[in-house]
Formats: sequence, structure tokens, C-alpha cells
Amino acid sequence: MKLYHSPMAPNPDRVIYFLRAKGKLEAVELEEVSIMKQEHKQPGYREVSPYAQVPALILDDGTNITESRAICTYFEGIFPEPNLMGRDPKEKALIEMWDRRVELMFFIQFAGWFRNAHPAMAPLEVPQSPEAAAKSEKAARKMVERLNEHLANSEFVAADRFTIADITLYITCGFCRVMKWAPHKELSNLGRWHDEMTARGFAG
Repeated sequence: MKLYHSPMAPNPDRVIYFLRAKGKLEAVELEEVSIMKQEHKQPGYREVSPYAQVPALILDDGTNITESRAICTYFEGIFPEPNLMGRDPKEKALIEMWDRRVELMFFIQFAGWFRNAHPAMAPLEVPQSPEAAAKSEKAARKMVERLNEHLANSEFVAADRFTIADITLYITCGFCRVMKWAPHKELSNLGRWHDEMTARGFAG
């Protein structure tokens, strides 16, 4: 298997951290793709990922899989332990619920802020929109507050144990560095959770 990834980019990091948590990072061949150099938009890479997305996974039979959550789902199936996506229908639903909340209401909102406000993104986001940036920033900050409240009574994001939802939140908090924002340093419950996740060593 070959995994195309971009170091420090959140969606590729999600898959890398997932594999690391599985103890299976060595099971894939890694190939770097530079987003800032727009290598993901080159014709050769579009043959791998038609929508110019990173990460992308190429299976041994030639099947191409994009979307970080889908790639993680594949790895969950072939590397079932440790379980990170749920052992029964209830647990699977709860984990996916929280993972989607983090992805849609925090990560995607923060990405909108970053893409529309950071000077380095100007060549990729044409035109940038200050209004969209402000709206996305407000939504991201609001969701962080809600996650902080949730973590007041929960050691983990979902299912009372470490799951993909923790990975998604962890990589999103790390992504916030690009806007010089560290929400885990501002909110106590999120900070406690972040320290515990870092101590686990799953993020390298």
C-alpha cells in the first residue's frame, strides 16, 4: 500500500496518527506531496486523486481511496486492534457522532478561517473573503467552548476511551497553530485533555 501525505497538514496527519495509534505506520509506503507547492494539483497526482486531495491511499490491487475518514475506516477493518471506531452499533454511532462534530463544527470552520485570512493561502483561495473568515472564526471558537464543556465530565471525546474522535480533535488543535491560536492553552478542560493525549505519545 502507498499513502500519499503532506506533513503538518491536518487531514494527512489524521491518517498518520491513526496508523501510529494502531502501531501500523510501517505497513504503508509513504510519499510526500507538497500542498504549498501545489503538487497535489499536478496531472500526475490527479491520476491518483482526481479531486486533488491529500491524503490518498493506493491499495495493492490499484484501488484509490481518498478522504481521511474513509482511509481510516479501511485501516480499522484490516488492523482491527486496538479498536478506534467502536465495537458495537451504539459505540460506533457515538464515536462517529463526536468525530463528525469535531470535524464539521471545529476543523472545517477553522479551515475556513485559515483559508480566507492567512496570507500564505491567498494563491489557493481566490478570492479570500474577510467576511467568511470572521464567520468561520466565530464558529470555530464557539465549538471549542462547547468541547471544553463536554470534556469537563469526560476523559475522552467519545465512548469513555481513546478513539478516532480524540485523534481528530488533537490534529485540529495542532492545526490552529497556523493562526497563532492554541485553544488548549486557553481552556482548562481542553488543556487537561490535550496534555493527556500528548502524554500518550500517539502523535509522535
